[in-house]
Amino acid sequence: MFQDFEVKTRPQDGPPRLAALRVGMAAAGLDGFLVPRADRFQGEYVAPCDERLAWLTGFTGSAGFAAVLSEVAGVFVDGRYRVQVKAQTDPSVFTPVAWPETALEEWLIRQLPKGGVVGFDPWLHSAAEVARLETALAGRQIALRPVGNLVDAIWADRPAAPMAPAVAWPEALAGRSAGEKLALVAGDLAARGEDAALITQPESLCWLLNLRGGDVAHTPLMQAMGLLRRDGGLELFVEAAKLTGVVLPASVQVQPPEALATVLAGAQGRVRVDDATAPAAAKALLLEAGAEVVAGRDPCLMPKAKKHPAEIAATTAAHLRDGAAVARFLHWFDVEAPKGGLTEIDAARALEGFRAETGALKEISFDTISAAGAHAALPHYRVSEESNAPIRPGEVFLIDSGGQYEDGTTDITRTLAVGEVDAEVKGAFTQVLQGMIAVHRARFPKGVAGAHLDALARAPLWAAGRDFDHGTGHGVGVYLSVHEGPQRISRVSTLPLEPGMILSNEPGYYREGAFGIRIENLVVVAQAPALPGGDDRAMLRFETLTWAPIDRRMILTAMLAPWERDWLNAYHAEVLERIGPLVPEETLAWLTAACAPI
Repeated sequence: MFQDFEVKTRPQDGPPRLAALRVGMAAAGLDGFLVPRADRFQGEYVAPCDERLAWLTGFTGSAGFAAVLSEVAGVFVDGRYRVQVKAQTDPSVFTPVAWPETALEEWLIRQLPKGGVVGFDPWLHSAAEVARLETALAGRQIALRPVGNLVDAIWADRPAAPMAPAVAWPEALAGRSAGEKLALVAGDLAARGEDAALITQPESLCWLLNLRGGDVAHTPLMQAMGLLRRDGGLELFVEAAKLTGVVLPASVQVQPPEALATVLAGAQGRVRVDDATAPAAAKALLLEAGAEVVAGRDPCLMPKAKKHPAEIAATTAAHLRDGAAVARFLHWFDVEAPKGGLTEIDAARALEGFRAETGALKEISFDTISAAGAHAALPHYRVSEESNAPIRPGEVFLIDSGGQYEDGTTDITRTLAVGEVDAEVKGAFTQVLQGMIAVHRARFPKGVAGAHLDALARAPLWAAGRDFDHGTGHGVGVYLSVHEGPQRISRVSTLPLEPGMILSNEPGYYREGAFGIRIENLVVVAQAPALPGGDDRAMLRFETLTWAPIDRRMILTAMLAPWERDWLNAYHAEVLERIGPLVPEETLAWLTAACAPI
């Protein structure tokens, strides 16, 4: 199985590791040291050798960081992980801090006296993050000092760096060759008068070169960095052994990862750097070399986000295959759950099994969130052997999962009734569904950003005095990252949505200690057909990628407006039409009933 349910860290490991880190801090003359979740690539998933935050604290969430001082160690987490961090860390030595409500710089100013010195590894923090902290702390005369990594120095059994082989991703799925992509992106640099761009995100380089790898869990990435020049030449900093059997364009020169610092130290001309993702150390090397550093977005981000028609066709096929596997799981769950005896891990393994039976599954796209009862109130709960809970009648069960196939990346959430659930839960479910439908039905002009659409998903919940603490939608790649930027549906996203962008639509509602609800489909931005009377301006809409039934037993039908009921019935009719031919006969009978009109 692809998902590991074992517990990798224990709260009791924290105190001795924290004590050892503080010894290193004292020897380096530091009053504090920052331990991010991120690696040098600033990705969501990190290799085992880069799980420094989990190793030190026990916290395994996908976002957060620690600030270790001589007397206090704060673990900063957002609303998704407030309960999880308390369960995974030792409260005698680690203090959870609500972030971003409490900014790191504000916390450090309260905790440290003037003249304090905070160390950090400049390869693990973005240039933008370091600049912000330096500016905020300067007034308090607190200094940031780049140092070696003090956690690595005490991590005696730290795993080796990953060395998974890279593989070519078919041009037929990509729609463009690597040479065409190099010319496209290099042309953008030339048009802007830039000589080169530093590319530090593996997703960008994998997209650019039509490569996929296996260096981190769940996302087919080859860890590498690159320096792309305006003539289309690319210096690719990666272990050559990963590229055995891969044919790269002639304009690509492979160098070992350690050569990056030397090349940057000799760089000249105008070099684009994405401060949001590039390591502070890399930018500092360019500045010291005398290069003119130009702040700008990673040049691969927007071309990667706006999917080629071939990519959309590929992921459409992947979603149909995945939808059939999900339908088989939902049928199985309806039969088995009422019998009793199922656990969260049983359900996660069953769903992964149905996906594996397609014969096309490469990996799951993230650790399945299989959450029963109160666990469903944790938006990013990860079941373990220790937390594995029974799935009981009268509760809701939430399962958020996805698959990685060569032709696409999927992500779907369904919340299911186990037996009869009470009216309050159904009311909340219906409000979440109404928000989801509102986003699906949205028709909007070009220039509209995710922040403008986010309120559509929340309005039914707001009317009832409710909300949720995560974005409504994230970008999704094609056999790449299940969480892809820069496109989002979020109250903080000002990036206009453009045709070809794939996003999730996943409003939710969570009541701590009781239940949680989320419904998620993936959608792709497309041109909207003109209205019968014509449009004053070009309009966009969302087209559906995800096809699987929504639990009709959880809906209070009387709450739905006629257009909401019409949308749901039309969606279920299309689920049956698209998925029905792909499932076994016994599942087809179940699917027909699950997709019946309301």
